[in-house]
Amino acid sequence: MKTLIFSFVLLFSLVTISHSLPLTTQSKWVVDELNGERVKFKCVNWPSHLQPMLVEGLDKKPIGFIVNQVAFFGFNCVRLTWATNMFTRYSNKTVVQTFRDLSLTNAIKGLEINNPQFLPLTVVDAFSLVIGVIQSYGVMVILDNHVSEPMWCCSNNDGNGFFGDKYFDPDEWLEGLSIVGKRYRNTPMVVAMSLRNELRGPRQNANDWYQWVRRGASTIHKANPNVLVLISGLNYDLDFSPLKSEPLGLDRALPNKIVYETHRYSFTEGQRWLRQPLNQMCSNVIRDINNRATFLTTGSDPAPLFISEFGVNLMGTRQSDNVFLPCYMAFLAEMDLDWAVWALQGSYYLRQGVQNMDEQYGLLNNDWEGLRNPDFNAKLFLLRQTLQVPQWRSSNYTFLFHPMTGRCIRSDYKDQLFADECLWLNGWSHGGDGTPVQLASTPLCITVAGDGLPVKLTTNCNAKQSTWNLVKNSRFQISNKDENGVDLCLDFDPNYSSRIVSKKCICVDDNDSRCLANPQSQWFQFVSTNNRFV
Repeated sequence: MKTLIFSFVLLFSLVTISHSLPLTTQSKWVVDELNGERVKFKCVNWPSHLQPMLVEGLDKKPIGFIVNQVAFFGFNCVRLTWATNMFTRYSNKTVVQTFRDLSLTNAIKGLEINNPQFLPLTVVDAFSLVIGVIQSYGVMVILDNHVSEPMWCCSNNDGNGFFGDKYFDPDEWLEGLSIVGKRYRNTPMVVAMSLRNELRGPRQNANDWYQWVRRGASTIHKANPNVLVLISGLNYDLDFSPLKSEPLGLDRALPNKIVYETHRYSFTEGQRWLRQPLNQMCSNVIRDINNRATFLTTGSDPAPLFISEFGVNLMGTRQSDNVFLPCYMAFLAEMDLDWAVWALQGSYYLRQGVQNMDEQYGLLNNDWEGLRNPDFNAKLFLLRQTLQVPQWRSSNYTFLFHPMTGRCIRSDYKDQLFADECLWLNGWSHGGDGTPVQLASTPLCITVAGDGLPVKLTTNCNAKQSTWNLVKNSRFQISNKDENGVDLCLDFDPNYSSRIVSKKCICVDDNDSRCLANPQSQWFQFVSTNNRFV
């Protein structure tokens, strides 16, 4: 029954999406230009920048089937990647010629069965047809200039990383931006264009970044003044710190059209997710994101920040991804940023010399039939909600989120607490250390019963067992003391049928600086919303 209700709510949210185009910016928000209501990007990446120069998967399923899945799974936009040389050098090549040149015999057979209409088209006309199908499902498109020469991305020395690299001719890049901007000027569901994906490599420097970013942004805006212009940072879209001392100065040239984009993966930190205490690691990563990117959304001239790539290995076999995800989920829920998950594709026609390579970060499985990991998509439910809107200036409703599961904490209004889908939110309040965690609009608060036992609701909110502290060495653990003075933390235990229990706190002592146990079942986050519809 819960699955049925969840599906109904998801479908209802899809059919009620309604806003006018083009989009614009207002402070740190992307908004509907006509009424100022926020439009939150909840996107999936779908690449077409590799050597075949065609969106992946058309050899596996009809394009309508694929795009229908995008919409059904709750995404309102596609970040569609492209290579500069597709439009500046290879625009007359047909899909079938390109695939034959790459000896993609099996992929051609799949296209003949599932999408034969693409084979005689040029690669740029095929790109346009893909956009047309996406917009026919009411899904927005963000065009991402991923590379210059079509290939897999990214490394420091792939020749595609920075202005002046082997394949990255800045003048040809500007030409490509102009061609694409003009080509989709009258395609309203193309709502944004990026300058370039993941600038990087030994040549990168701030002076050239300022020069070419300014020229690229102006080129896009001249070719297509309707689209938002996405600005990427240095060092793989991680670093905007030069802007702390010198703004881009594009506000007059591109009024209310600038959005910044950043990326994050577990491998951004190498193997540190497995070698450092997770409480410490997560705090350090969020601090680094705030220092190098999120600061753009604050201050006297705030701007939107779009997480245009994040993702994890959906096979569950990469432990660093498994522990990175709850931290990043908590960050995204708190900040309520626009985002795009990497990635849609379950396979590639050709990647790094391998045909039909499996994409373990892909939402879809290798045959493109369904989700590779349905639990991951379910975890995104709260992130798909628009928690913060510009029309109301103060947060007036706070709920408890469990980032490891993507669930929210609910009460049966008797004495039990559960981690459940975030379809209906219970409000909770906590006045700080030594105060109760109280169920909104009731006299009830959470009380501890003992180590390993389910917590309960009580009206005795002044008792010691009903007062809670935020653990000082953790962003997310909430603790009480039992009768023996042992710190007990709220904990999610699936063995209790989603009940919330209290257990001895993990890795919270001052001498636990080297503790490598996993505390994430005890991570709970107070998240605020000012959106009355949530």
